[in-house]
Amino acid sequence: MGNIREEIIGFMRENGYLPMTEKQLLKRFGNNEEDKKILREVISDLEKEGLIYKTHRNTLGVPEKMGLVVGNLSVNSRGYGFVDAPGEEKGLYISSGSMKGALNGDKVVARLKPRRSRNDKSEGEVIKILERRQSRIVGVYEASKRYGFVVAEDRRITSDIFVAREDSMGAVTGDLVECEITEFSNGKRSHEGRVVAVLGRKGDFQVDYISILKQHHINDEFPKKVLKQVEKIPSEVRENELVDRLDLRDELIYTIDGSDSRDFDDAISISKDDRGNYDLGVHIADVAHYVGENTPLDKEARSRGTSVYLVDKVVPMLPKELSNGICSLNPNVDRLSLSCLMKIDKRGEVIEHRIVESVINSKHRLVYEEVSHLLETIDRQGELSELEANLILAEELQNILFKKRNARGAIEFDFPESKIIVENEAVIDVQVRERKVANEMIEEFMLIANETVAKEYFEKKLPFVYRVHESPDEDKMKDFNTFASNFGIHASVDVKGEVHPKDLQTVLAEVKGKESEDVISKVLLRSMKQARYSPSNDGHFGLAARFYTHFTSPIRRYPDLQIHRIIKMDLHNYLSTKKIEQLRSVVEAASILSSERERNAEDAERSFEELRKAQYMERFIGHTFEGKITSITNFGMFVTLPNTVEGLIRLNTLANDYYTYDEEHLQLIGEHTGKVYKIGMRVEVVLDYVKVDEREIGFSLSEE
Repeated sequence: MGNIREEIIGFMRENGYLPMTEKQLLKRFGNNEEDKKILREVISDLEKEGLIYKTHRNTLGVPEKMGLVVGNLSVNSRGYGFVDAPGEEKGLYISSGSMKGALNGDKVVARLKPRRSRNDKSEGEVIKILERRQSRIVGVYEASKRYGFVVAEDRRITSDIFVAREDSMGAVTGDLVECEITEFSNGKRSHEGRVVAVLGRKGDFQVDYISILKQHHINDEFPKKVLKQVEKIPSEVRENELVDRLDLRDELIYTIDGSDSRDFDDAISISKDDRGNYDLGVHIADVAHYVGENTPLDKEARSRGTSVYLVDKVVPMLPKELSNGICSLNPNVDRLSLSCLMKIDKRGEVIEHRIVESVINSKHRLVYEEVSHLLETIDRQGELSELEANLILAEELQNILFKKRNARGAIEFDFPESKIIVENEAVIDVQVRERKVANEMIEEFMLIANETVAKEYFEKKLPFVYRVHESPDEDKMKDFNTFASNFGIHASVDVKGEVHPKDLQTVLAEVKGKESEDVISKVLLRSMKQARYSPSNDGHFGLAARFYTHFTSPIRRYPDLQIHRIIKMDLHNYLSTKKIEQLRSVVEAASILSSERERNAEDAERSFEELRKAQYMERFIGHTFEGKITSITNFGMFVTLPNTVEGLIRLNTLANDYYTYDEEHLQLIGEHTGKVYKIGMRVEVVLDYVKVDEREIGFSLSEE
């Protein structure tokens, strides 16, 4: 029957199509009873996926021709939300009263509401829930005599879950519980559920940790069948595994990572030929050798999508026997790797390269801070060890690569990153993490390897997972320019309404070192689209790169593992026409799922970092700090301390005057004193309160 899905959808999208019943469609497309049986299944699947919609008259059509939008619902803590919708910057607005029981993350069908005037924004209402994305929630149990309620920890779930007394598992008021929703609301009554686990009391560190994991559906334990597979994987490289591999064990290869790193999936080697060209080797752990396609281990890694880094804890994508063992490029042991060997000229151009299966033996496990200190203090005219000379050569190449990338317009954000020091599960300090030359060196080498691999497989026209970052929307850039004009900054936009990376690079250069640098940079970043994984090579705007992928971290990112698998199939000539076609759907599914899991991991990491910061600041209530105003709203202003901790000064705590919010210039103005508070100003604040449960920090201005 050919590709009947596309035929049906294409037919429904034709201008002359009038909605038909299933019976009419079967008559048109089915030639016999067997065809009709297949058609019924296809139509059912298309309806479940939201690609077609059945009306109350049982006629079928495509949603876009029926004033409908199909997409994921994003709800905020105020109860309203948005459904992904083409042509809508934030999505289609859904009021709290139009949710019809849908929860944050659900895939829904929404109907457009009539606009009262041309200037009104598009608004819709949920009419069907295609897929429930969460059936279990974590929340605080509140008991009464005959029943109880669970109030979700996730503020985006604004309705409580009703729990019958016999389904409470003995939970008492104040317990943090995991609740399974057994009966979803239709918008007219509460969700109903049952407690499946009593986690403990809020405020206990382990309980808070488990709560965040469960809220984000992150499992810190591996299934038994995965662990059984791991038991069969050897802990050392065997001789028979070295057949046809390039032997690089005698080369000076080393890793450079953070002092707290536990797994090492990338190593480098570098030398210079007699023509002045650099031979750079980027050697990546050959995880795909140990993680076979569609094995329990592979399926678990795919569902996780990424490792999750929660301050001092890691939830790995792969069991530690692999991530810290046979797949980690530990020093002085043989390890299987996939190497990208590049010859780079003095301009930073890759003039030759090859990607090979190899075996390496890392000679050193180096640390960013120590390498940076060495390069900053070493006597370069004195006698150097082989390693010291090699590191100087690496720094030389790093400078060349950075200048080349900078010249083409790559955007470099320089945000202060938090470093949270934890001992015995207690936070003892929050600092700014330093980035020095060694960090930048490894970053440049990984970037050039990623670009080189992406370019080769794009030219080979094989299915692949690319890392793409699209250009900002015109409306977003207009909003940014409106904001930035308060600081005398403007990003150039061409006649087509497009912005180029170099124009944004210029903006960042203009604000470098100024009080407004952090604020302008953050707003600019929020104005840009999020990078994602895609089977289509659409370029990377932020890096100003035509080709980009993620090749260098298969221990902790599933897309890297997937492309390693494709590269190895290609190297061994295993890619038949049938396999290539099969891989097209594989890379598409991996791209979508990995992008979703990456966003989820980022949310969990942010939540855990905010928890840790709140725990740290709790001891400083009543203390005075100097900070910078980084955001102003109609309800107050956010102040960020030098150690990256952020807190809110509410408008009603500004006791020396009545302040009005000047939205156009993003400032607060005192009605009587004329005092102005604006973004970038330094202020002295007192820490008034910390609500650890809500990750909320409250400041007030100190007395002047």
